[in-house]
Amino acid sequence: MKRLFRIAALLLPALAAAQAPDEEAIFDRTTQASSPYYYPNLLIRYNAGDTTLTVDDYRYLYYGYAFRDEYKPLSTNDDLDRTLLVAARLDPDKPRVEDLEALIMSGTAALERDPFSPKLLNLMAYAYGALGNKEQETAYYDRMQKVVAAIKSTGDALTQRTPQHILMFDHALDVMTADGLIPGKSRIVSRTTEYVPLLEAKQIDGRKVKGLYFDYSRIYRNKPEGYTFKRERTWQFNNLKPREYK
Repeated sequence: MKRLFRIAALLLPALAAAQAPDEEAIFDRTTQASSPYYYPNLLIRYNAGDTTLTVDDYRYLYYGYAFRDEYKPLSTNDDLDRTLLVAARLDPDKPRVEDLEALIMSGTAALERDPFSPKLLNLMAYAYGALGNKEQETAYYDRMQKVVAAIKSTGDALTQRTPQHILMFDHALDVMTADGLIPGKSRIVSRTTEYVPLLEAKQIDGRKVKGLYFDYSRIYRNKPEGYTFKRERTWQFNNLKPREYK
């Protein structure tokens, strides 16, 4: 297994037509039973591991989730903590079966709170792959790729006016990690946008990029009164190395 995410080819068409999510259109199309993007139907296909879902479908899945009652981005996710603790004790090259099974159990529970977490999807792909379950490995890897692609389709993240839109703060770090970038400590730059500096600047399209911008506005739309935000710890999820697909 190698430390690579084969997502570049998948992202090219999405980035070429990068566009911020149209909230009204997403709400309308995901709530109308006659729509091809009707949310319950998309979610059934997503949970079934349907790899024929497109990046466009994933835009409606990901951003449509913000209108669902179960979207609670400020709630704690104890199962995520348990998943990361299990992952931390794994030997990625020679994992024990019992640890992989524990990772799948806690990861499945954590995904109920955060079903589009790139790091959780990646960990699930890794665990199933290490257990020899190719079908589930491929399904989770496909989900991870397309969630990242959907987020990246909303902007180039190079300026405050063209941010990538996220449903969870951790998702921004996961997208950066999937691109091989090393994020530093983020800072809020407006009521809707955060800036995440890179520990190492990178050349993108001939320009030196020192950080990326992300729109986090959906996270606080239904913030409980008196809530004090505490950022969850992050996880460099490509410490675990998913298999390559050719």
